[in-house]
Amino acid sequence: MKKIYFTPEHDGFYGAYYPNSKSVSKTMIVMLGDDIDDTFVKAAVRWLHPLECNVMALAPAKKDYGHHSYPIERIESAVTWLKSQGHDKIGICGASTTGMLALAAASYIPDIRLTLAFTPCDFIMEGFYRDGLDGVRERPGDYESSLSYRGKQLPFLPYAYRHPEYWQKIQEEAKRRHDMIASRDLFDESERLHPVQEEEKIKIENIRGRLVLIGAEDDSLWDTCRYIRRMDERLKSRPHKCRYRIMTYEHGSHFCFPQSMLTSVLPIGSGLALACCFESLRDFPIESRQMREDLDKKLSYLIYKW
Repeated sequence: MKKIYFTPEHDGFYGAYYPNSKSVSKTMIVMLGDDIDDTFVKAAVRWLHPLECNVMALAPAKKDYGHHSYPIERIESAVTWLKSQGHDKIGICGASTTGMLALAAASYIPDIRLTLAFTPCDFIMEGFYRDGLDGVRERPGDYESSLSYRGKQLPFLPYAYRHPEYWQKIQEEAKRRHDMIASRDLFDESERLHPVQEEEKIKIENIRGRLVLIGAEDDSLWDTCRYIRRMDERLKSRPHKCRYRIMTYEHGSHFCFPQSMLTSVLPIGSGLALACCFESLRDFPIESRQMREDLDKKLSYLIYKW
């Protein structure tokens, strides 16, 4: 795949631009996978290129799989570069933690006119590190936000647990649920101890253009459908600047992605591979695939017509 790399030092952001073979002026900023050129990013490129989009992949830093104090200005810099190249339609998509990031960025950057948030939360999360400290896969920041803007930390929901209990609780829940990873209890307990405050909520009413919120009820990382319902209530109760669509499903767990994007990674056996990660995908394989196929059809049409 042809690509152009960008660095924070030289360009103001860490990213890779994947131009479409056709001359098209719409671009999706993609924050998927763990880096700007990993397998999942390439799958997104294969999905989006036929829909007549260029792709700009962003990530926090090279081989840095944590999310802490990520400056939203980096996305602003990427948008500025895209506009300088004549891109007149700019969208953004993210999943899980970057679903939150996509919503937050779109609420600050009016040039973003299509926002796809897969399994997002409606608040700013506390930051986390994946630096291997004390042999754990992930640990919370020392009360550090996941995002910053104009040099200031954005207010965030603090986690219920500190290091090393944080990762111990995730492991315990994953074992109980028979999942690869699970943290729904952690987020529920975090909200019980610290109900989400207004300053910690993402101001989705400021998002422009089109907004799509996607999730499944059986998500075991957090209760994304509850967060999506809260965003729906928020938009219904105040003036907003977007046309929004909610796409929630009973089954699909945390892997609510278009089927054709996943099969570009695993042409055969993608469903079986996913089932190894979450018990709900093993228990409801037909319903989960139907979700991915429905999502694929609806999102592909939306993006192509955008």
